Amino acid sequence: MKETPQYILRNCTIFVDRDSKVGNASEITIPKLTVKTESMRNAGMIKERDVVLGYEKLEMSFKMTAFDPETLKLFGLAAGVEKDFLATGAFADEDGTTHSATCYMRGFLREVDAGGWKPGDKSETDYQVSVHSMKLEIDGAQIIEMDDFDVKIGGVSQYDSIRSALQL
Repeated sequence: MKETPQYILRNCTIFVDRDSKVGNASEITIPKLTVKTESMRNAGMIKERDVVLGYEKLEMSFKMTAFDPETLKLFGLAAGVEKDFLATGAFADEDGTTHSATCYMRGFLREVDAGGWKPGDKSETDYQVSVHSMKLEIDGAQIIEMDDFDVKIGGVSQYDSIRSALQL
């Protein structure tokens, strides 16, 4: 086990619809992973407990200092049209070891906020994306993969038994 800090973010970028935005993105927020729970206290129980009902919807966002026409053209596309979003990060340990992290996402651009424009000040455009599927890899190893019907942790489905129970 290493005794120095590990996986420190050194740099990152985003690809929007397979187009590199290196040098244009000022911030990237990959999907927040949240388990959906409900409190339950049934007969015979002396306290409530949280039961897992699935997962909350996935969203991601990014900010760009560029007012990029190609990214703006992804807003308002027809229902069902999804695009690829790819966030990559370079992480480094204090011993010099470098790691790559890649978050593959598919969804649609649902909000564009060009913010305020003030001469002489940097302006940013905020983009919000509804994510329907994502896969997070670190150093090429699958960590989490999620879509509307399954979640895989370390490549292992967490819903095989549920899907099997739904079959005839």
